[in-house]
Amino acid sequence: MDKLTQKTFNLIGNYGWLIFSYFLFFAFMSFLSASFPQLDMEKYRQTELFKMFGESPVKFILMAVIVAPILEEAMFRTLIKPSKNELYLFICAWFLVISSAFFPIEVNWILKYIFLALCGILLFIFLKNIFPKPAIRLIQKLLLKYYKPVWFATAIIFGLVHIYNYVDIFNIDMVLFLLIFPRILAGFFFGKVKIENSGLIWPILMHSMNNSIVVVFMFPQLFE
Repeated sequence: MDKLTQKTFNLIGNYGWLIFSYFLFFAFMSFLSASFPQLDMEKYRQTELFKMFGESPVKFILMAVIVAPILEEAMFRTLIKPSKNELYLFICAWFLVISSAFFPIEVNWILKYIFLALCGILLFIFLKNIFPKPAIRLIQKLLLKYYKPVWFATAIIFGLVHIYNYVDIFNIDMVLFLLIFPRILAGFFFGKVKIENSGLIWPILMHSMNNSIVVVFMFPQLFE
């Protein structure tokens, strides 16, 4: 069996374990809801996501299945056993996310992301040429040495960032923690497949697979 086939099977296997983890978690959630009815799991809703899906399904699907997996994996999994290029990509991804917040709402979203992508490419080339090589090697060495804490920390932060799917201003309570916990699980498995398969493309693919399932389950709402 060649390496690509092995890595593909490993991707599918990890995705299977992630789905199994979801089933266990939601079974636990059902138990909690039955045992503690005061836990109002309907307290928070992903209103903006559902609104986007209803208003522009094509935009939502592209964002969920292509843009978000690439951008979010570049923001988080690039720090796990990184190559030099992945460290540059990490800086570019956070720059793009922060920059996107300053665009007026009325700007066409396609033009916005094309412009940001071009800026990201230029920034990547710039960083690759001006960033001190000894510094990048030192950062890489430290991240390689402490890859397990980085792996777990990025999974947790990845989950916490998704709190903004439910609220506009960051806060945390038991219900919100339970709502984002599947994202922490996902972050753990995305990191795991990055480590085992040695490449950023694998968590991107797994992230895309994961979001595709969510999109499929959301489709019936278009016809309500």
